[in-house]
Amino acid sequence: ATSLPDELEKALKAKEPLIVMVSLAGCPFCKMARESYLSPMQKQGFPIVQVDMRSDQPVKALNGQMQTHDQMVKQWRVSIAPTLIFLGPKGQELVDRMEGGYLPDFYGAYLEERVGAARRILRT
Repeated sequence: ATSLPDELEKALKAKEPLIVMVSLAGCPFCKMARESYLSPMQKQGFPIVQVDMRSDQPVKALNGQMQTHDQMVKQWRVSIAPTLIFLGPKGQELVDRMEGGYLPDFYGAYLEERVGAARRILRT
């Protein structure tokens, strides 16, 4: 991600929540979530961005300020990778976060449940 406000605006225009994946380099659960679930969703046009723990890469935060990925992760109080955050208007979290690596058999079901709930909130 380089600009969360821009990504959020695009997502909301498509009437979708913006999924932010907080990832950590070398994390096997992050790799599983990204490759098995999030990348296929993104290829279908679903709005997903990644923010990296411990990264000093700059990003425009939801408040319009420039921060590093790591500063934003700390501001969100994320301590487990991967964590998925489902954002709606004004950057509000629409549903509970998905924290950690669930059993692969259930990850897709939990993800679908959260996306469905976030969509319902956005569309009502």
